[in-house]
Amino acid sequence: MTFRADSPLVTRTHTAINCEPRCGDIKPTLLILHYTGMSSAEKAIDWLARAESKVSCHYVVDEFGSITQLVPEHQRAWHAGVSFWRGETDINSHSIGIEIQNPGHEHGYPDFSDAQMRGVISLCQDIIARHDIAPDGVLAHSDVAPERKIDPGEKFNWALLAREGVGLWMPPDPVSDEDHGLELGACDMRVAHAQAMLSAFGYRAPQTGVLDVMTSKVIRAFQLHFRPERADGRLDLSTQATLQRVVQASARNIVA
Repeated sequence: MTFRADSPLVTRTHTAINCEPRCGDIKPTLLILHYTGMSSAEKAIDWLARAESKVSCHYVVDEFGSITQLVPEHQRAWHAGVSFWRGETDINSHSIGIEIQNPGHEHGYPDFSDAQMRGVISLCQDIIARHDIAPDGVLAHSDVAPERKIDPGEKFNWALLAREGVGLWMPPDPVSDEDHGLELGACDMRVAHAQAMLSAFGYRAPQTGVLDVMTSKVIRAFQLHFRPERADGRLDLSTQATLQRVVQASARNIVA
């Protein structure tokens, strides 16, 4: 089966088997960014197109910024897996998924190239314009699946994307070497407040007042996206202040 590319930026199409209609003809409101975790874009594209992979995505951006489309945007690709955002668990029906070529943390985790970032930004701008996706709807795979995923990781330049009109970004509060943050098991009002803010922003965060394993993973996901200098899952003052500003900025965006 062949299809026509949705974006004029697409270099080629390569049909993936694993896709289906979006549930209830839902329109995408989220844009989820991943890394491939494979040694090359060609290997990733080949794998994502196979039925036995049980995964797929809408787009792959290679290290040179070239864009391959595998699934039409009106179709539901299988990229998010078990995931959650703002009460929704069928993230695949609500999103468009972009895989960015990078072998990932298990294989050296190289920097994303300038050409690649330009390709990602251009594609995101095009998708956002056509689907009216809000800034706080541009997310990392780790945001919607913090217990399982850490991609695209701390080297991905979210600040650069935001400067180009893609996604939400607030400059993080400086990290203090003397502030090691609250560790696992901490029971503190600061934890309860952070859990409430994380939940308000969209994460599936426990509301226990205890810094348990799941809360730490959600904090790490937030840090990977918004405070990547130190993504350790601990609740320090920098994380708290940055989280407060991000939630406030998101709320203003929703009201607007």
